[in-house]
Amino acid sequence: MDTFLIDVPMPSMGATVNELTVVTLKIQPGARVTKGQKIGELESDKSVFEFESPCDGTVRSIQVHPGEARPSGATFLQIETSDASLQHLKSKSGLVTAPAAPAAAAAASIIWTPRATKLAQEAGLDPAKMSDIEATGPGGRVSGDDVTRYIEKRRA
Repeated sequence: MDTFLIDVPMPSMGATVNELTVVTLKIQPGARVTKGQKIGELESDKSVFEFESPCDGTVRSIQVHPGEARPSGATFLQIETSDASLQHLKSKSGLVTAPAAPAAAAAASIIWTPRATKLAQEAGLDPAKMSDIEATGPGGRVSGDDVTRYIEKRRA
């Protein structure tokens, strides 16, 4: 059976959600996956949910890192598969692309919720440089409330 490489996109969560944050990854390049297998956890500004493999195959590259926010439709990962129903996702290059460099926040192991990132940016702050913020949100993430407290402390 012939195999081909597909670009698995970040899911679309409706008209009002156009960006998702990677919370966790449960797979690594080279891993065999089965259709429906939980491969990661994503967060929108409204909820956290599990992301499943769309097919059986082998993970060839992961294009996102925990803590990174990506727009819906951006490549999440590449899978080598023989599932002919996914020809529409066939990689344009046909080659495994190099994974993106981790974001500064991911490198510092600080995971931000989308709401927290937005609040910080609206306040003129760079989340990648805010290593002294206390993260009290679910799973140790920086929440919107954490950003509000951080801003209030700076004003005092």
